[in-house]
Amino acid sequence: MSITVTPITGALGAEIGGVNVAEDLDDGTVAAIRQALLDHGVIFFRDQTLDVESHKAFTRRFGELFVHPNFQFGQENPEMVYVRREPGDAKVVGGDWHADTTMMATPPMAAILYAMEVPAVGGDTLFANQYLAYEALSDGMKRLLAPLRAVHNDSRVAGPQAGLNAQRASQIREDDAWRKTESIHPVVRSHPETGRKHLFVNRVYVHNFEGMTVAESQPLLDYLYAHAVRPEFTCRFRWRPGSIAFWDNRCVLHLAVHDNHDDARHMRRTQIA
Repeated sequence: MSITVTPITGALGAEIGGVNVAEDLDDGTVAAIRQALLDHGVIFFRDQTLDVESHKAFTRRFGELFVHPNFQFGQENPEMVYVRREPGDAKVVGGDWHADTTMMATPPMAAILYAMEVPAVGGDTLFANQYLAYEALSDGMKRLLAPLRAVHNDSRVAGPQAGLNAQRASQIREDDAWRKTESIHPVVRSHPETGRKHLFVNRVYVHNFEGMTVAESQPLLDYLYAHAVRPEFTCRFRWRPGSIAFWDNRCVLHLAVHDNHDDARHMRRTQIA
């Protein structure tokens, strides 16, 4: 199968054509899709028809399915996360810049998000290239960041103290038995496949630098959060039913834009271990 790869901005993102991802793809096509992901950070497919099983099967061509610890309620298909926004929701899943699930010791390498129902206008997703964010830093800042490690945990987005379930349709574990998951990761990482250095911090999961207080860490973290999502590092994707976004969670941040409060937006997501 011959696919087309059409970049959508100078920073990152490409639309993939000539492929039906619900089919039994040959190894060459899978390799070409993976290379496009590595080259562009996030790739998009249009006019796809995926049921739950074909969504999982497509995901498995790139790695093992990751089971998210905070979206587990004993449901069928624990590998699947349903991202739902209903009219009137005050908050949405992913409403601030982040990489997914970075509180894990080994965060997911990628995610595949499929649109089932989207508003006619609004509800776009933004993506930011963290290779470019790192490369644009001064040499002095790179030296400063090189030895630093950051503490990531999920206390802002799960558990009784988060208080998110009352504000949105997508539910998270907020039971008393929930316990936070915390891990420490380098602020600057080298991508395991491309070898390129990139920033690896985000305001949803990072709380402080290892060995420093939250107050001491915050000024530099605030600078990095703002720098990481400068417009020239980003792209914006407008959803249609049947669209797919497939992003490299290791080197790309993303944000769900909450700009349509009157319409439903129903998505289905897998993550790759």
